[in-house]
Amino acid sequence: MSPDELHGKLAELAREGRRFVLALVVDTSGSSPQKPGARLALVDDGRLLGTIGGGAIEKQVVDAAQALLDTPSAPPTRLLETHLTHDLGMCCGGSMTVFLERHEPAAMLWLFGAGHVNRALAAAAADVGFRVSVVDEREEWLTAERFPRANRIHEDPKLAARRLDFQARDLVAVATHDHALDEDVLVALAGKPLSYLGCIGSARKAIRFRERLSARGLSPEDVARMQMPMGLDIGAQTPEEIAIAIVAALIRARAAQAARANGPRVVKASD
Repeated sequence: MSPDELHGKLAELAREGRRFVLALVVDTSGSSPQKPGARLALVDDGRLLGTIGGGAIEKQVVDAAQALLDTPSAPPTRLLETHLTHDLGMCCGGSMTVFLERHEPAAMLWLFGAGHVNRALAAAAADVGFRVSVVDEREEWLTAERFPRANRIHEDPKLAARRLDFQARDLVAVATHDHALDEDVLVALAGKPLSYLGCIGSARKAIRFRERLSARGLSPEDVARMQMPMGLDIGAQTPEEIAIAIVAALIRARAAQAARANGPRVVKASD
């Protein structure tokens, strides 16, 4: 597979929301099965794309890549230095240094409701790198023309909130056409692994909702993590201004969730 073909595949994986680790040979000395620039990618479904030479060195790198995929909380990079004969018993006699980097998909933003605010929010969020899915059972509102860059799910929002498989990196903004439906969606989302959960509305609506959600049996912790009203307080009035205020809060939540130790870790083959 040529470098251009591999890069095309990796771009496709990113659009699909797949996780993968890219391994790049950055240095060699002596005899080695591949030279600097060789690449291999391990996808979260087990697929291997490209090669760094096969044999024991490729198995070692694939195992290291799998460990990166299996440990999302670990640093996303690793530098692996290997002497092919001393460490792996290969007859090449040289050494290879391989840089591994875990690539996470863009954070998913789920929008419940296809009204004016979420229409503006979908566009603004896509502009700053979020993948966006919109849930609304009203087909006349949830159209390709109104949401050209979002995945569209035509379903009752409260049923979808129970059914969908959310990840810990996901963010949710609730802004349906009905306050009672907003409340039902929040109840369905309580306890889900989300990095952000917010609901549209005024400060007065937020007070009433917190009282009702508590009366419906939600724990104080579940109620407290719900961001109501959504967004930063910047005096926003129009749907477009409200969307900017919410996106600012979403960016902050995304950055907080993604915070982790930085920098590659240099290890020997025996580590």
